Amino acid sequence: MEKELGLKISIEPLEEEHIESFHQCLDYIAKERKYLAFIEAPPLDSTRNFILTNLSNNVPALIAIFEGEVVGFCDIRPNQLEGFKHSGTLGMGVHKKFRRHGIGQKLTEQTISLAKQQGLERIELEVFSSNIPAINLYKKLGFLVEGVKKNARKLDGVYDDLIEMALLIN
Repeated sequence: MEKELGLKISIEPLEEEHIESFHQCLDYIAKERKYLAFIEAPPLDSTRNFILTNLSNNVPALIAIFEGEVVGFCDIRPNQLEGFKHSGTLGMGVHKKFRRHGIGQKLTEQTISLAKQQGLERIELEVFSSNIPAINLYKKLGFLVEGVKKNARKLDGVYDDLIEMALLIN
């Protein structure tokens, strides 16, 4: 994918070799204190275990790569509870320097396609109400608002609601 800034981004499956770069990207986004539920990435060993577990369970997970570094990610973790195995939870992020170039949309669309191939019928997510670009992207992709958790987060003295959204695939 090439955009107006000449960015050559590839979308690839997340593999073990990407763990450290993924962790760096995750930490950068978390430290923005706006988009993710945590304000720094979990320890590298925890991230490694998370990714290796996801790989062994064939979790749909894609990354955006620029010059060998992870600059975005998207995964859909299937629910393991009986009666809920048709659904999964979407998580995604794009490094600040690479936003507004269609990377998030491409990652999300392709990850949803993988989830659909695996038989998932419902994709759920939570997004902070202050994250208008992400909400607009999810709506564009067909996600519907199912609920709002008022004042779900209080960070630095500021409240933010969590918007619950879902996409029904079948």
